[in-house]
Amino acid sequence: MNIATDDVLFEVRGRIGLITLNRPAALNALNISMCHAILPKLNSWATDSLISAVVIQGTGDKAFCAGGDIIGLYHAGKSGSVDFENFFHDEYRLNYAIATFPKPYIALMDGITMGGGVGLSVHGRYRVASERFTFAMPETGIGLIPDVGGTFMLSRLPGAMGMYLGLTGERLKAADACALDICTHHVASLNMDALVNALIASPDDVDDVLADYHEDAGMPPLLPYHAAINEHFSGVSVEAIMSSLSMGDAWAVAWRDKLFGFSPTSMKLTHRAVREAANYDIAGCLRQEYRIVCAIKSGHDFFEGVRALLIDKDKKPRWRPAALSDVKGEDVDRYFEMPDGGDLQL
Repeated sequence: MNIATDDVLFEVRGRIGLITLNRPAALNALNISMCHAILPKLNSWATDSLISAVVIQGTGDKAFCAGGDIIGLYHAGKSGSVDFENFFHDEYRLNYAIATFPKPYIALMDGITMGGGVGLSVHGRYRVASERFTFAMPETGIGLIPDVGGTFMLSRLPGAMGMYLGLTGERLKAADACALDICTHHVASLNMDALVNALIASPDDVDDVLADYHEDAGMPPLLPYHAAINEHFSGVSVEAIMSSLSMGDAWAVAWRDKLFGFSPTSMKLTHRAVREAANYDIAGCLRQEYRIVCAIKSGHDFFEGVRALLIDKDKKPRWRPAALSDVKGEDVDRYFEMPDGGDLQL
């Protein structure tokens, strides 16, 4: 059985439901029509006794899913369209469905996995990275926050690693992602098709099949920096983190300088959201993120960040406020208030 839309493909092969993101020219970036297609299919497969597990993958040789349709959100937000809020609302409902899916959900991350792609993968039971895998939540660089349930995941990483990844947008390869349990398995890109066929042949033996194809990902490159990350990124405020970095070694000072280029508002929102996420389940984290992104629509930095990095590409965003000291506590508080249209409905 084959069901297709332009941007996402669905198949049932044996007792495996197979989802294929089908926008290779756009690095399989997630748009709202894809959310609307995937969510009801997942809900249907959740209760279908003929489906034992779901596999999601991307087309092309570069990306699993490089994020959401940021430029589309930019135009929707600039025009005042409710499509801005609607996209996040529907995307987060999909993230929640993945997190609560009652059957094995296996994400094959053979390439770039960022932003919205993280939401399609990390909440599933099995997260399989290839040597082409690259993970990042780079939202502070475009005036957004790590969302799609990202605050839930980041808040549960060891030490200050989640704060480090959330603020810096650092890119991880498979070795680091596996060491941090962001990914559960490492499978060579050339073996991904064989893995899918093996899952189809043995849909009730997912653990054994994945173990057969799993390979050691090697030494995590970030491992030597774990102590420094815990030292510098455990600060009770972004200002404390920046002060600590300023007193550190060359690695720390280099990160301080990079962070000076990111949105001060986004960094403060991210810091608070990640810290508070530790107190919430996935539903609570998604609701908190939804409040923040709805408020971001009426702000300045998201539109300026997208303009500078993705539209004009001058890479010279003019943040407002431009300094951390000018982002007051009351300014941050309003992002955590219920939106006029109400909270996220899951």
